[in-house]
Amino acid sequence: MKSVQLNNNVLRDGHQSLAATRMRTEQMLPACEALDNWGFGALETWGGATIDSGLRFLDEFPFDRLDALKKACPKTPHMMLLRGQNIVQYAHFPDDVVTAFIKTSADHGMNIFRIFDALNDTRNMKCAIDACKAAGAQAHGTICYTSSPVHTVAKFIEMGVELEKMGADAIVLKDMAGLIPPMEAFAIIDGLKKQLKIPVWIHTHDTAGLGASTYMSAIDAGVDAIDLSVSPFANGTGQPDTTRMLALLQGHPRCPEISEQQRKSLREVRTHLEKAYAELGDFTSHKNEVIDVDTLEYQVPGGMLSNFRTQLKEQKMEDQFDAVFREIPVVREALGWIPLVTPTSQIVGMQAFLNVKFGRWKQISPQAADIALGYYGRCPAPVDPVVQKQAAKQAGKEPITCRPVEAPGAVHKHMEDLRKELKAKNFPSDDEHCVIHAMFPPQLEKHLKGEGPKPNPVVLPAEIPKAAPAPAPAANTSTGPQKKYGLTINGKRIEVGVEEIV
Repeated sequence: MKSVQLNNNVLRDGHQSLAATRMRTEQMLPACEALDNWGFGALETWGGATIDSGLRFLDEFPFDRLDALKKACPKTPHMMLLRGQNIVQYAHFPDDVVTAFIKTSADHGMNIFRIFDALNDTRNMKCAIDACKAAGAQAHGTICYTSSPVHTVAKFIEMGVELEKMGADAIVLKDMAGLIPPMEAFAIIDGLKKQLKIPVWIHTHDTAGLGASTYMSAIDAGVDAIDLSVSPFANGTGQPDTTRMLALLQGHPRCPEISEQQRKSLREVRTHLEKAYAELGDFTSHKNEVIDVDTLEYQVPGGMLSNFRTQLKEQKMEDQFDAVFREIPVVREALGWIPLVTPTSQIVGMQAFLNVKFGRWKQISPQAADIALGYYGRCPAPVDPVVQKQAAKQAGKEPITCRPVEAPGAVHKHMEDLRKELKAKNFPSDDEHCVIHAMFPPQLEKHLKGEGPKPNPVVLPAEIPKAAPAPAPAANTSTGPQKKYGLTINGKRIEVGVEEIV
């Protein structure tokens, strides 16, 4: 029986779910060689909120991070999370921008694009799947798991079959909030495996304490790969820890063979990450680290829990947390039982906040109005007609049923428009800057003008002068020499040594 493949998400979803996506590239680099050598099937290193957060809060140009991590982890396939027609933003972008982003990312070394749509509307995934195939990368069609009166095992399996027909190279069952009970995971994976010819992967979180047991059931059902992380960026709102999962799998016929050196390597990675976690104390919370069964009711993904707590804390509104989250199921039902995953999780969270602050549906956010009117895609169930009517009145537009990017009157900036805007400001106008400008124009401009937030951007390994010889390692702590990376932090240059671990 074939061993289950283990992926690792610590460099993306791990810190997105537990530290508000604030881990800097230089904090990741010392762990990269060990992660690359460990034997993971894939490393999630980019995508999701890391592109926005890295540019907005850390002054890192996104493709610089991808280049640095690809250089530091050259052997293991890299994967990223892509929001279909939203790319890594909240709005829909024209097909040529989506295609350019994927081609450019593949040119920078991205191997696997995990493509989802927040409403599970496959119309919003087709362009990205086609672009991945054209770029020679793997397109993983992703099913966002949620529970509601309109979501069933049969519907999820039906979506997987549709994505395979669209050209997906694998299917991922994405349980972004850690909701899926083990037996339902078994039923969905078993059904997909019986009907598909392509691999089936699963992704979950341990927010409600179900994650590891859900993985065990999925493995029993024949799932090909699971996503893990490394403590302290694991468990709670993150993925189950790798060492913990290996202990659960001990004696299982599908448990991978793990050497003592691999176990030692994980301990060394954890030691480094504990230091990084401590450095990010302003963005972590004990509440994100522990089991929260309430998530089974409000269904909020781990990344949003981490970020939302931080945002409420910054606004000195922590006392509103429980009231806002109790309102989330009310909003979700009114909007057609939509899954909660970026961007819908943030939109529903904000609308729940507005309902608590101003009264239910007294004020509708523009984004919630767009969901109600079909501008994000097909909702799984009909939208509450009263809410839809009020949304249309407030937004000044009518509901649509077509693919959102093709909506009548939609105004989009295509690649040539973006290029002209950048040239007019004497900014770089290559595809890398065009696609980032499409999504985050103010943040990119601040970065290019040197007005971004500190710390300063990481210095890429390729740009680093030859380092001084590394000191000899302590006995029995490494099997090889160190690689040195030069970094600039708060204007001060430092060097970081990374031990070779095999």
